[in-house]
Amino acid sequence: MPLGDLSTLLVWGSTTAFTIALVAYSTALARVADSAARSHRRLAAVGAGAAIPDVPLPVRNQAPGRADGIARATATLGTGLLLAGVVLRGVAAGRWPTANMYEFTLVGILVAAAVFLAVRRTRTVPFVGVLVMGIAVLALVVALNSFYLRADAVQPALQSYWLVIHVSIAIIATGIFTVAFATSVLQVLQDARESGRSRLEAPWRVGDELRRSLRRWRVTGPAWSWLGTVPTAVRLEALSFRLNAIAFVLWTLTLIGGAIWAEQAWGRYWGWDPKEVATFVAWVVYAAYLHARTTRGWQGRRAAYLVYVGYAVVIANFTVVNLFVNGKHSYSGL
Repeated sequence: MPLGDLSTLLVWGSTTAFTIALVAYSTALARVADSAARSHRRLAAVGAGAAIPDVPLPVRNQAPGRADGIARATATLGTGLLLAGVVLRGVAAGRWPTANMYEFTLVGILVAAAVFLAVRRTRTVPFVGVLVMGIAVLALVVALNSFYLRADAVQPALQSYWLVIHVSIAIIATGIFTVAFATSVLQVLQDARESGRSRLEAPWRVGDELRRSLRRWRVTGPAWSWLGTVPTAVRLEALSFRLNAIAFVLWTLTLIGGAIWAEQAWGRYWGWDPKEVATFVAWVVYAAYLHARTTRGWQGRRAAYLVYVGYAVVIANFTVVNLFVNGKHSYSGL
């Protein structure tokens, strides 16, 4: 079997392993939610006819179950298979495997999975596992079905050591941004529960049955009791900040390296190419986030919303700009 085809087979194997991890993390999350709901009901039964409180008994120290172990094992297996697939892809092409959207996706998901596994060593966070594995499965399926190109040499414009430096740094930054984004989503949910704030708190004019149903599914209700098992919103925000700060430094190096490469290839450092503009916009958003977080006192939801905007720009830069906007960086090969 050619090495390129073997690489593709390994990527499919990684996708399968990540899918199993996604299901296992979802199962672990469901079991944690069920356990928290039972604690909620027991607390409500303490007093005869007592009203069900919004916040259940703390269950942060609950030991992970079998599903969590399966999720961790399959996520690790998927990361190993993907690493092998990327390496074989590079060997088959005879170059560094980051020259097109297919390869960028593979390496980006590899970095995101590795960063998540590193975070997972000290924190049991099934919800972040669901988000990261979900993004990984979706991205790999799209890459295999829509972005795939046979392993081959690159066009002359990309035959430079800057392909290794510039693109690789951008991929690593994107992978870290992905885990930081998932952490920020969990942070906002946890903040809403801890503060007792919910969009369903308003005294809507609805029937008693519908009101009870809405009460159950708001973030402060029993359906979200599993949030009692994850770190506090402050700790999650601190983790997201550290990840975004690391990724921002790498993104800055991406901009600098890209400018140097552009001067060597095209004779100018900056030309307002769509890719350059989108990369700079993402840099500005994350710079604003770090500035607001460290000097302006922005914390909690406001800071997390800037993370959402920044990550949306990064994803749009990779997808919309590459696929639908013509420019000097149109190297998708599609």
